[in-house]
Amino acid sequence: MKNKILTLALIFTVGLTAFAQSTGKIKTQKTHFKFYSHTAVEDIEANNYKAIGALDKTTGDVIFSVPMQSFEFEKAKMQQHYNSPKFLDTKKYPKSKFVGRITNLNEVNFNKDGEYQAMVEGKMTIHGKTQNIKENATLSVNGNNIQLKTKFNLKLADYGIAFKNGKPSTNIAKVIEISAVAEY
Repeated sequence: MKNKILTLALIFTVGLTAFAQSTGKIKTQKTHFKFYSHTAVEDIEANNYKAIGALDKTTGDVIFSVPMQSFEFEKAKMQQHYNSPKFLDTKKYPKSKFVGRITNLNEVNFNKDGEYQAMVEGKMTIHGKTQNIKENATLSVNGNNIQLKTKFNLKLADYGIAFKNGKPSTNIAKVIEISAVAEY
């Protein structure tokens, strides 16, 4: 009886492991999100290393969750303004997220080392507003390591972040550059 239980446990464990590996889902906590704003008055840059993400190699599904209070600025005052209700209101909107898919998955070979250009489409939610986006990304495959990189522009007003007058209207660009790197 003891051998039967042991054998069943072994079969169950091997089956579960095989299923988990065949799903193609990989996760990451090794991320770097950066935004950059350039105006004649000043440049503003913030970095975030706390996002989490997942990639499904079989379906092309891509998901990211970014804790908005984790963006770090060179100047403490910038960080304070960024988190305040007048700007991103990160207490009310603590996370941004992206849920999408690689639309040209047939052009990516996760089993062969190299760089692959990917088209990613999905929905980006920031500050409680969701917009459809379609951007290019580069997937680098090196053995079991996969890196996703992208850089694109984001119009703040599309997400309900607009400054019509005062210092923010001259210090913050209307369109900011977003860079993201995720290592799976």
